[in-house]
Amino acid sequence: MTRFRLRPALRLILAALVLHLVLIQPNHPAAMTWGALRLFPLELPAILLGLIAVGQGRAGLILRRLLVAALAVIAALKTADFAMFTALARGFNPVSDLALIEAGLRLLTGSIGLALTVLAASAALIALAAVIALLWWATGVWAGAVAPRPLARSAVGAAAIVSGAIVIGEIGDTMGRWSLPYDPPGAAFTARVGVERWQSGRATLADLRAFEAAAARDPWAEAGPRLDLIDRDVIVVFVESYGRTSHDTALFADLHRATLEAGEADLAGRGLSMASGYLASPTRGGQSWLAHATLANGLWIDGQTRYGAALASGRRTLFHLAQEAGFHTAAVMPQITLDWPESLVMGFDTVLAAADLGYAGQNFNWVTMPDQFTYAAMDRLLREARPDDRPLFIQLATGTSHAPWVPVPEMVAWDDLGDGRIFDAMAAAGDPPDVVWRDRDRVRAQYRLAVDYALQAVLAYAARHAEDPPLMIVLGDHQAAGFVALDERPDVPIHVIGPAHLVERAMGWGLSPGLIPPQDAPVTPMDRMRDLILSSFTSAPPPGADS
Repeated sequence: MTRFRLRPALRLILAALVLHLVLIQPNHPAAMTWGALRLFPLELPAILLGLIAVGQGRAGLILRRLLVAALAVIAALKTADFAMFTALARGFNPVSDLALIEAGLRLLTGSIGLALTVLAASAALIALAAVIALLWWATGVWAGAVAPRPLARSAVGAAAIVSGAIVIGEIGDTMGRWSLPYDPPGAAFTARVGVERWQSGRATLADLRAFEAAAARDPWAEAGPRLDLIDRDVIVVFVESYGRTSHDTALFADLHRATLEAGEADLAGRGLSMASGYLASPTRGGQSWLAHATLANGLWIDGQTRYGAALASGRRTLFHLAQEAGFHTAAVMPQITLDWPESLVMGFDTVLAAADLGYAGQNFNWVTMPDQFTYAAMDRLLREARPDDRPLFIQLATGTSHAPWVPVPEMVAWDDLGDGRIFDAMAAAGDPPDVVWRDRDRVRAQYRLAVDYALQAVLAYAARHAEDPPLMIVLGDHQAAGFVALDERPDVPIHVIGPAHLVERAMGWGLSPGLIPPQDAPVTPMDRMRDLILSSFTSAPPPGADS
C-alpha cells in the first residue's frame, strides 16, 4: 500500500528534476561546472504551479505545447551558444548565424571524418527529440496534479502569477531595465536567454536596414582616378588565425616574434621596407570571411546578416575600385572547396579556389594545402602567366594556420614544390586531430607551430621577390578561439612590406617601422582600411573620403 502512495510523489519529483535540468543547462563553457547544479531556476515554481492551476483540459494542453516548444527552442539556442562561445567567443544570433550550421558541419567533417560527423549530428537530433519527449512527459505529470478544491486551485494560480512576476522582475533587473529591492533566491536564466535572443534577432533586423542605408553612401563610388600612385602588383594576404596573441602572449610570442625579427633583418638586408600595427577585427575564433568583407567593403561586417547585406547592397569593394583603376583583380582561396557564388559580386576578375591551384598532395585534414604551395601557385597562375597586361590586385587567404592545426608542414626548397606531393609524408605525420584535441595544451602547441609556419611562408615569399617586390599588405583575419589564443581581444597585426616609396605612404595608418609594432600602438578598426588604402595611394581622394 505504501509503495503505491509513493509512486505518484516519485513521478512528480522526477518530472520536476527533468524541468530543473533543462532550466539550468549552461550556455557558456565557463558555466559547465558542478556548481551549476546548485542554481535554483526561478522559472521552475512558476511552471509547476501554472501546470497544476491549469490542469489537463484544453487550456492545459495548449500551455504544455507552448512550454515544451519554448523550452526545447531555448535548449537548442543554449547549445548553439555553447558551441559559438567555444569556437567564436560570442553567443549565437538566431537571425544571422543559421548559415553557419553547414559551415560547422563541414569543419567537423574535416576534423573527425564524415562518419563521425554524421554520428554526431544524428546524436544531436536524437538528444533534442529525447529532451522534447521528456519535457512533454514532465509537464503532463504536473498538469495531472490538479488541486482538488476550487479555492485551492485559485490559490495555486495566484502563486503561479506571483512566481511569474518574480521571474520577470529578475530578468529586468539582470538586464539593467530596473532594480529590485531584494535579490531573488535564484535566477531566471533560461527565460532571460529566450528574451535576449528575441531582442538580438529584432536588433539584427533593424541593424540590417541601417547597414543597407550606409552601404549606399560611398564617396569613392563616383571618384576619379584611384590607386594611381601604385606602380606594381598588390597582394593582400590574410593570415588565418593570426592574432595579437602572437605578439603579447608568452607561449606564442617567444617563437613568433623571433620569426618576425629574423624576417625583418633578412628583408631589410634585401632592400625592402616594412611597417606594422594593429587592427580590430570584426570576428574572433572563426568566420574569416567577415574580416575579408569588412576590409573590402569598408563597412563593419560582424555577422551573416551584414555579410549578406553587403553582397546585396551594390557597395563598391576595394577590388571593384581596383578593377576600375586598371588592375586585374583576383582571389586566391585555397580553402574554398565548394561553389562560391558570392565571389561574382565581390569585384574579382579571377577566382582561384582549391581545385584550381594544382595541388596533388594529401590534405592536412581541414587544410587543403600548405601555404608555401599556395604562394607558388599564385605566382605560376597569375604573376608569371599573366591574364593580361594589367598589374594584379590579389586577395590571398592562407590555410595552414586554420584549425585543427594538425599536422603542421615545414618549409621546403621552392624549386622542389612540384605538384605538392613532396608534402605527403608531412600530411600523414603525428597524431590525428581527434587525439590532439583531447588536450588543450597540445592544441595550443599545434596552433603555435602552425602560425609560425604561416609567418615563415609569407616572409619567405617576400624575400623571394625582393628584387622586384610587390606591395604586400599582410594581416591577420582574427584571433583564434579564446581557449587557444589565451587572449579575448579582437586585435590582429597588420604588416606592409614593399618598396620604400609605397610603404612610406602607409605610415599614416598608425603603423610603426619594422615587423613588430609597439604594445601601445593604436588599434585601427578594420573597416577603415578600404578607405585608408584608397586615400593613401590615390593622388586626389574625393571629398569626404577617409584619410
